[in-house]
Amino acid sequence: MTRWLGIALLPTAEHRTAAIRLQREVGGGHELRPPLSPDGNLPHVTVFQGPFLDSFDPATELDRIVAGADAPERIALASRGVVYQPTGWVFLALERPPLLEKIQQSTLAVLAPHLDRPAFDPSKDVSRFTEDERESFERYGYRYTGPAYAPHITLGRAEEAVAQELVRSAPERVDVPGIWVFDRFSCYVMGENGAHAEIVEERALRPR
Repeated sequence: MTRWLGIALLPTAEHRTAAIRLQREVGGGHELRPPLSPDGNLPHVTVFQGPFLDSFDPATELDRIVAGADAPERIALASRGVVYQPTGWVFLALERPPLLEKIQQSTLAVLAPHLDRPAFDPSKDVSRFTEDERESFERYGYRYTGPAYAPHITLGRAEEAVAQELVRSAPERVDVPGIWVFDRFSCYVMGENGAHAEIVEERALRPR
């Protein structure tokens, strides 16, 4: 049976609260979906998400991911601002340092044998993907890997014109924190629009 799961970096409590507030402020009078919350759809930075076979054991494989990442206790990422992504997405873009690239590469090495490749969606509209994004989707069933990796916190989705206007006006309305700090890995159940709907397993970036 196919399971739709993801691996993510989770922010500290302070920055989780800041992301939830930022979604509300960027949305203004519009509800970006799905709504972020501390006990529901958690703010996060996806490392990878997709369909997995029953051979994937979240606890065992997350331990392997943590070991391979060799990350510090906390990762601080600089904001690149609120950006629009086709179609209808509103992202808080973050920097992509070599450490994050290494984390994704080591994560993909762990996950690749367990991907349910027949579950990749061949009907997905990739017409507005970049060439790197199309190649990423064909290889892994996920838009953002390798050269296409784009670290971000998803602030939500809205109708196309609404999303574009919210992003255009965000600098005039919203004060975005310059640095975002993460201290945990999670394996999560994908919810609405790929949201972090439920924690399956959770680990410190660097276990003591």
